[in-house]
Amino acid sequence: MRMLRNLLLAGFVLAAQCFTAFGQEKVLKGVILDKQSDEPIPFASAVFKINGRGALTDSLGKFELRLNNWPVGDTLELSSVGYKIVDIAFAYNQDTVTHTFYLEVLPPQHNATVKAKYNRALWFWRKIMAHKPINDRRKFNNFSYEIYNKLEVDIDKVNKEKLGKVKILKPFDFILQYVDSTSEKDPFLPVYLIETLSDYYYEKNPVRTREVIKASITNGIDNESLMKQLGGTYQNVNVYDNTIPVFNRDFVGPFSTNGDNFYNFKLLDTQYLNKKRLVHFSFTAKHVGQSTFEGDCWVNDTSFAIQKVTLRPSLDANLNFITGMSIIQEYKLVNDTTWFLYKDKFVADFSPLGTKSNIAFKGRKTATYRNVVINDTSVTRELAKSKSPEDIVLLPDKGNLPDSFWQAHRHEPLNKDEQTVYKVLDTLEKNKTYIHARNLVNFIGTGVKDIGNFRIGPWYNWISANYWENIRFRFDVSTNRDFSKHWYFHGYAAYGTGDNALKGKIEGEYQFSRAPWSYINLSFKHDLDNGALYTGQLGSDNLLAYLFRKNVPFKYQRVDEAKLDFYKENYHGFGLGITADNRKYTPLLNLPTKSLFPSVGNGDPLTSFETSVRLRYAYEEHTYAENFDRYSLGSDYPIVEVKYSHGFKGVLNGGYDYNKADIIISDFLNITPYGTLSYNVFAGKVFGKGALPYQLLDIQPGNEFNYYSNYSFNLMNRFEFITDRYAGFNIEHNVGSGLFRFIKLTRKLKLRQLWEAKGVVGDLSDANKQLNFVGNYPFSSLNGKMYLEVGTGIDNIFKLFRIDFVWRVLPQPLPPAAIQRFGVFFGFRLAL
Repeated sequence: MRMLRNLLLAGFVLAAQCFTAFGQEKVLKGVILDKQSDEPIPFASAVFKINGRGALTDSLGKFELRLNNWPVGDTLELSSVGYKIVDIAFAYNQDTVTHTFYLEVLPPQHNATVKAKYNRALWFWRKIMAHKPINDRRKFNNFSYEIYNKLEVDIDKVNKEKLGKVKILKPFDFILQYVDSTSEKDPFLPVYLIETLSDYYYEKNPVRTREVIKASITNGIDNESLMKQLGGTYQNVNVYDNTIPVFNRDFVGPFSTNGDNFYNFKLLDTQYLNKKRLVHFSFTAKHVGQSTFEGDCWVNDTSFAIQKVTLRPSLDANLNFITGMSIIQEYKLVNDTTWFLYKDKFVADFSPLGTKSNIAFKGRKTATYRNVVINDTSVTRELAKSKSPEDIVLLPDKGNLPDSFWQAHRHEPLNKDEQTVYKVLDTLEKNKTYIHARNLVNFIGTGVKDIGNFRIGPWYNWISANYWENIRFRFDVSTNRDFSKHWYFHGYAAYGTGDNALKGKIEGEYQFSRAPWSYINLSFKHDLDNGALYTGQLGSDNLLAYLFRKNVPFKYQRVDEAKLDFYKENYHGFGLGITADNRKYTPLLNLPTKSLFPSVGNGDPLTSFETSVRLRYAYEEHTYAENFDRYSLGSDYPIVEVKYSHGFKGVLNGGYDYNKADIIISDFLNITPYGTLSYNVFAGKVFGKGALPYQLLDIQPGNEFNYYSNYSFNLMNRFEFITDRYAGFNIEHNVGSGLFRFIKLTRKLKLRQLWEAKGVVGDLSDANKQLNFVGNYPFSSLNGKMYLEVGTGIDNIFKLFRIDFVWRVLPQPLPPAAIQRFGVFFGFRLAL
């Protein structure tokens, strides 16, 4: 009996083995991704059309199908709401197949809006909005988390065969071996990767933030200001905000207070994840050409908290060079009721030469969040270490940590393409041809070149031309931060072939601190007054100046200046500047000469010595520092600057006693969806003993070039109006698409509309008129009247240029001067 049982068991095992050998189960393992962002698509469908067997993807976009036999001749249909259906002819022989599939987003369909009272989707949106104060992470008194940031750049659409034939790229042939051409997507080459790991802290009242960047791999970026931009502070997107930043633009968010005025909503379906019911909810723009999104989200049906959201720029959104973009955010429960941001992904496709060009790039920024702490005293203690309300700390010597550290601390391991980046960079850094090419591009782009501890340039000042000097040559040399972290020296020499005169400047600076900014600078200058008073204003000392000059009389004077300048800021945006300045003016052409001004006792005519105190307040101003220069990136609040100056007669040949007071308030506002608005209001007064020469009065800033100047009066000539008391304004409203969005051609060209107005009211005392209106004077007085010019313009022409049409409205022409009443001005501006 036992033998019979053994024989039966052996027969059963043998039969099972035979069945396995001849009837092996077939397994299809797949993952479905968004073609643009590589983001997994949850709850997508994969179904065999004839066989009928199918599966849904999970929250990670994965699915698995088990079949007795492969459905030969069948077609696998992949589909998901909002994506194009993909049919794949199935022809596999292996028992187990693993494959990655890609779906492409459907073009948005702008259907008629459903009436609100019948629209259940609108009702659901209002539920999300009602629970927004509860689900927004900024409801907490404080919170903290560890954030891992990863930024990758790829060269897209890489054609290995064509690139291999380009002679200039022959030295880089070896790079083509790293091109990924194995997937269904266009071949691409990963070329750059940056990683940062930091701790971020937030407090609600008062609003304070602190970020400690505790590790980074920046691959050649050593600028501290730029490294701070790569952390979590400046890349913090909150989907619940009324506006969401996209590069330098603000878009209306789908969950903004008045989002129903800009979006149509739709309920798609429901699914269960971790025993929680999720509602699939989509949104599309109501109108084309506005700064809005298309996309969808999964929302918990009881708390109405967003679990995952995908945002894409809406149809014809006015963005330059962007051919595809996705913002994806995922939330996870950190306790039974609180959904908190878990993953943040930003993917953008760039085509700088247009969609038909083969030159394209893809940027991927991924942030993941761990160790979330909410409403805890540890956050308060950490924030107490910061002296400023927005503080970013770069821990020293954390840029070259070993691979073992990153393998242990990365929130997710590097994928194959990301690992390839490091191989590419290591190879390139050893290639002399690449290093020379990179340095050349940097020199052309920035204008300067570092050679050891020194810097030469900018190259665009090397040669220029003007009426007085004829051909002008100039050469600058300065030190860089490799020479010293605190000491800075700079000088230039210039020579004109027309006046045969040597000019120049030398200066030395000691920088006490970069955060907060503090320095003392001593300079000596002997040169022409080139008319460039503001950053970005075209002066005569520029390669392009001669080409854009108006047909107006030239006016020149030489300035000899010795200047001592001290400036110090604190952590709250207050700045104090103290300056001592000794100037001697020598009029050269079409200005009243020194001989027309009377002697002034123990001082020299047209010579001054003044001290000034400058107070500046720029709360939470964002700045970018490069070498020993700093540039403002603006603030969310108005920037106020007040200056008081006093002139001393008899000190260093100064000939005049006087007082001057000036105030400037400026601001830049994103007024989404109505574009951006920038303004300046300013006022000043000169008062003291006796009359003063025109150089010490307020010369209203004119523009003698056909190149548009933001901070000058473009239809006013230099020295046209002088004042000893004035008040004025400067306002520009860049509407964005504006009226252009209603015309298909202009919408496609991404033209942007703007208008502007600039005005000043000023006066000049009789004593100052009598002293200055002598000889061949070009001046006038406003006599208490307003100068006003208004204009409109077209911005973003070919994504690079702007044209302004400006009218001079006030005052009426003063004979016999020939006043230009209308002008067309050209400008250059590169923006996204």
